[in-house]
Amino acid sequence: MTTTQPMDRVPPPPAPARAPARWPGVVGVVGEVLVTGALVILLFVVYELVVTDLLADHRQDELSQQLQEDWDRPTAEVVPVHESKLGDAFAVLHIPRLGLDYERVVLEGTQEKQLAQGPGHYTDTAMPGEQGNSAFAGHRVGKGSPFLHLDALRPGDPIVVETADSWFVYRMLGDAATGDVDADPSGIPGRQIVRPEDIDVISPTPNAPAGAAPTGTYLTLTTCHPRYSARQRLIIHASLDGAAISKADMPNGPAALSER
Repeated sequence: MTTTQPMDRVPPPPAPARAPARWPGVVGVVGEVLVTGALVILLFVVYELVVTDLLADHRQDELSQQLQEDWDRPTAEVVPVHESKLGDAFAVLHIPRLGLDYERVVLEGTQEKQLAQGPGHYTDTAMPGEQGNSAFAGHRVGKGSPFLHLDALRPGDPIVVETADSWFVYRMLGDAATGDVDADPSGIPGRQIVRPEDIDVISPTPNAPAGAAPTGTYLTLTTCHPRYSARQRLIIHASLDGAAISKADMPNGPAALSER
């Protein structure tokens, strides 16, 4: 009798290999990039808003000490303010409205190298006390934030500039349009918001053509506006209140330093 052999079972063909999924890997890489970018931005913000303030404050302490040492030398050795060179510290700015202890050393020049240390004096404008417009620039946020609260000033507020031998008391102007008692006869407002290209605000007579003869003795402070933006400029105009005050006669400063 013939025995039937069982048929060999043919194994099924292997299932086709599946390609590895790509999307989870791509999403992971994108996520890592975004997290890294966010950390970089956060570190940059911390550096700009915190670290640069600390560095500028430390530099201001150094400048204040150096300037006082220079001023304590015999008069013949002190460099006159009009001979100040780019980067020289030559004055101290006091704004009592921003604190009775508010004082910032002012450097000659408004390049970033100077503004990273404190307020800077526009080189082509008058020196403190001279006829014309003495103009200072300062950062609103970061680099010491010297003009952070400049918008807190009110008409009539004193702004005092101290040099080696004199005190100059300026007072913020009012606005004739609003009937302020401290308005300037020329119609120069105490506060303006302008575009960065509106450079007439630092003309010898603020807002007049640059070539026009000065009509008074002014001080102008400029900073970015609004905070955290350089889209516009906040401008404060002040005029000299009386003559220069000799430090020999008043070494501790004028009474205006105590006004708030």
